Amino acid sequence: MTLEPLASLDRTTLRERALDALRTAVVTGRYRPGDHLGEVELASHLGVSRGTVREALRHLQQEGLVTAGARGMLRVNRLSAGEVRDLFRVRAALEGLAVAEIIASDHRASSVAALRGSVAALAGTEHDFAARVEADLGFHLLLCRESGNTMLVDSWRHLEGRIRVTIMNGGPENSPVMMAGDRHAPIVDAIEAGDTASAVAIVESHMASAADHFAGQITG
Repeated sequence: MTLEPLASLDRTTLRERALDALRTAVVTGRYRPGDHLGEVELASHLGVSRGTVREALRHLQQEGLVTAGARGMLRVNRLSAGEVRDLFRVRAALEGLAVAEIIASDHRASSVAALRGSVAALAGTEHDFAARVEADLGFHLLLCRESGNTMLVDSWRHLEGRIRVTIMNGGPENSPVMMAGDRHAPIVDAIEAGDTASAVAIVESHMASAADHFAGQITG
């Protein structure tokens, strides 16, 4: 795995670019859960100082993407089965609130149209794991955004890195069926019908199935 060297930039911009490059490498699976992240190697690949890399890694720790192991060695975070279940319970709470707020809003019809377009984007991604992940997460982020609740969106985005790490840990050969469009359409149908209880229940079932799938892949 290699990273593109960064151009000569001012210190603030260079730090941000290093952070973006490392975050992208983690959330796209170029670095897998458990992989060691060495300052010297990363600094060499990026063409920046170890201090710049150290600052970027510190940010990734705060985001939950990187964790310190034995002797302080930093590795891509690997969530335990219990943490995965907790993660999806929180997602269920956030996205359940999102569907309730969409249904209660005066822009439900436009939200339904936007969400149906997002479901349609999942079609044809069965053989492209990266595209499927982006389309799946795109739907769920849109669901939160359509709620109009910026605090909800911020909370979901705070979890996004760990969600991606969890999905990437499974890999394309274990891409779950819950990422298919026919698993998302019932959420939109319930929103369109204005059935809050049903919409929340479908979201909770969707997240429970995902938690079972991903937690079941974790051993040790």
